[in-house]
Amino acid sequence: MASTQSSLVLSFEAARKIIEDHSQGLHATGKELLDLLAAYGRVLAEPVAADRDFPPFDRATRDGYAVRSSDLSELPASLRIIGEIRAGVKPEELVEVQVGTAAAIMTGAPVPSGADAVLMLEHTERHGDSVLITKPITAGENVVPAGAEARRGQRLLSPSTKLDPASLALAASAGRSRVLVYGKPRIAVLATGDELVDVDVPPGSNQIRNSNTYSLAAQVRAAGGDPVMLPIAPDEPNRLRQLIEEGFESQLLLISGGVSMGKYDLVEQVLAEFNTEFFFTGALIQPGRPIVFGRNPANKYFFGLPGNPVSTMVTFQLFVEPMIYALAGRGAQKLIFSRAQLGKEIKVKPGLKRFLPAMLSGEFENARVELVPWQGSGDMAATARANCFIVVAAEKERVAAGEWVPIMLR
Repeated sequence: MASTQSSLVLSFEAARKIIEDHSQGLHATGKELLDLLAAYGRVLAEPVAADRDFPPFDRATRDGYAVRSSDLSELPASLRIIGEIRAGVKPEELVEVQVGTAAAIMTGAPVPSGADAVLMLEHTERHGDSVLITKPITAGENVVPAGAEARRGQRLLSPSTKLDPASLALAASAGRSRVLVYGKPRIAVLATGDELVDVDVPPGSNQIRNSNTYSLAAQVRAAGGDPVMLPIAPDEPNRLRQLIEEGFESQLLLISGGVSMGKYDLVEQVLAEFNTEFFFTGALIQPGRPIVFGRNPANKYFFGLPGNPVSTMVTFQLFVEPMIYALAGRGAQKLIFSRAQLGKEIKVKPGLKRFLPAMLSGEFENARVELVPWQGSGDMAATARANCFIVVAAEKERVAAGEWVPIMLR
């Protein structure tokens, strides 16, 4: 089905649902074994299991005294201090807490036998070799039992986990100096238009530098892909056809520009010559309405992204990211918005779901957001100043100052 025969302009939600559905059928190809730190940001391709109980002993969570809770049934109570237990102490150096005694203990140290709780230091008074206690305590207080976090052999990390600092730390705690990760998917990036020149070429009065290839390549890398930057495609069918064919050698093809309704917007026309199937040829959003999504007979997906720089970046985040996540091994991902309080009123025409460049500010839990002044979807400088997008529902005409509004972080 070619877009020259029918037009498939969908709501944002319907278009996003199609993307998520198709992402379900994608998977990563290739694996490699990497040193733990080199694997940061990659997607795990194997499970990581605990090599012993976590923690391996009953662990104190506070500085204080290891005690028998039954010794504190009547207060105040004075207990004899029989020793001190530091983190890293050898098992043979541990004391046993018997009736009427207590052991000074540090955070992270093993709780000695006989003790069933740790009383915080600030709730005690030390007098020589004894400690005076006036606060009651229950068994298990300030103690993490052995194996409470994980038992030996229990899975700590699953395949498809993106390796962030916390997951790297968990793998390290299980003794894994190297992990198996999925290979990065190759994502072809093709910018189109006679008006474009390479960044190191002085532009003529009728030309602009090619920024979209670089923004898209950076977004591809951030999403876990390996960008393949193709030469600029002119507004000429034969060369455009050659470059699209080259792009289909990668796992996903991204084309920016040439998807509107102008005489020289040739992308959909040339794509149709490959017997491609178009799942949608537009979405009711701003910026980015002319977004195109489809697949060729070899089951290679493509996106036709609007040429305006802001539209290109927004549509990548809304539609392309989940496809790359799936190809990188993470599986399909849902889009989740945050919320912040609007600083200044917004007025728009209804009919399109809008993603407007904005600045999120405030302190602690007092998040506020305001639009960044911009001149439309070609204003890349405005987007560079923004750190998020305010999301305005299609039926909205006005959003009052003080309302809590959905935001999409950049």
